[in-house]
Parts: sequence; structure tokens; C-alpha cells
Amino acid sequence: MKLISWNVNGIRSCTEKGFLEWFRQEQPDILCVQETKAWPEQLSEELTAPDGYTTYWASAEKKGYSGVATFARRAPKSTEVGLGVADLDGHGRTLIHDFGDFILFNCYFPNSQDDLNRLPLKLAYDQEILNRCEAFKAQGRNVIVCGDFNVAHQPIDIKNAKANEGKSGFTAEERAWMTEFLSLGYIDAFRHMHPDEPDHYTWWSFRTAARKRNVGWRIDYFVISPELAPNLKRSWHLPDVLGSDHCPVGIEIHL
Repeated sequence: MKLISWNVNGIRSCTEKGFLEWFRQEQPDILCVQETKAWPEQLSEELTAPDGYTTYWASAEKKGYSGVATFARRAPKSTEVGLGVADLDGHGRTLIHDFGDFILFNCYFPNSQDDLNRLPLKLAYDQEILNRCEAFKAQGRNVIVCGDFNVAHQPIDIKNAKANEGKSGFTAEERAWMTEFLSLGYIDAFRHMHPDEPDHYTWWSFRTAARKRNVGWRIDYFVISPELAPNLKRSWHLPDVLGSDHCPVGIEIHL
């Protein structure tokens, strides 16, 4: 199976920049997108019902904000919209799908903001995702968590680590949560396949031609249960795919 995740930073804007053409060419088995910034009823049938795919949407209560969507060739056995926590679900950040062989989380983690005023919200969301993963693990289920985590884990995951210490997305608290998550056995798929390779990023600021200079952050991930690691064949980024300030990230896993 080929799974791809992409923060599209507005699916309508991204569609104007070639999203559908890219999607038809790439033909993933599952595509998870974040920051859709749209309700399904605002979108064309090409987006809500593309040929060969079933789509699932979690939308923010506020129009034009946040939101995630999943495009799947094979319909999941069940889908859960949100985490069941009111304070965390109003932004439409989470879809949880049961595909039988694995549970798939499509997540748009909160941004803690420049002044860190949303750091408590971010950490609460982080913890709830971890709690849900552990609950599935206790049931003997394997999980795949993908999306925009809004954290660069290690200095290798950010171009200017020293200058960004303590800033949103690179705070000690956010990084510590990611360390805790992985310490429980979950695997950062890209680092598993590319352990010591620098200069791999998934987000670049629109300012100062950062993408052209590859001054970026790796904040988009696939994290998988350790039992799935032997089945992981590839993990990659697609930095040449434009349309957003993020690039798509993907894995190929044999089940």
C-alpha cells in the first residue's frame, strides 16, 4: 500500500495549483490531507467524490479554518471523527480509520503559536493521541499516525536548530512529547529509513525564499507501530511538489 500525507494549506487554493492533477498521477491507496480550510459542501465533486476513492472529512466549526480529509481506495471498516474531547474537536483535526490490518490516524496537530499561548492545547492534543494509540496497542492493534505534527523533533529536523530553540514547534515540551511517543516503541518511518541524513524538510516559510534555499523544518510524519516496521519498504518526501508551504510525505508498506 502507498500512503501519502500532505498539509495542503487550503484545499481550494491547492486545487488551483494542480492538486487534482498531482493526485491522479500519484494514485496513492490512501491520501490524508490536513488544513483543508473547507467544509465538503463548499467543494466540487472532483474533490469530494473522485473516481475510485471514498472520502472522509473532519471540518472545523469555523469556516475556512483547519480541517482534515482522507481519500481511500478501499473503504475502512469504520471511521471516527474527532477524539471525543470537546475542547480538542472543534477545529476538525482528527480522523481515525479502522482498516483491519491497522488503525490510521489522520491528524493536524495544533500550532503552539509564536507567543506559545496554545502550547497547553498542543500538549493536551499530543497526550490524547498518545493515549488513543496506547489503547489500541492494548487491544493488540497496530497503528499508523500521519499528518502535520507541528514539531521538529531533533536538530537534524530543522535547518537552524540553535536559533529556533524554544520557539513554537521546537520547544522543549513539544520535543519531549515526541521523544516519549517514540520511546514507547513507535517508529518515525522517515528516520527509520533515513537515520542520519540531514537537510530533509517538509515545511518552508513563504517568507525569504526559504524553500528555494531549503531552509526548512521536518514537521510532517508517518509514525508506525513497531510490529509494522518489517513491512515498511520505503519512506520519502516530495519536496518538488508545490501548491502548499508543506510538501507531501509518503510510505510504502506491504501488508
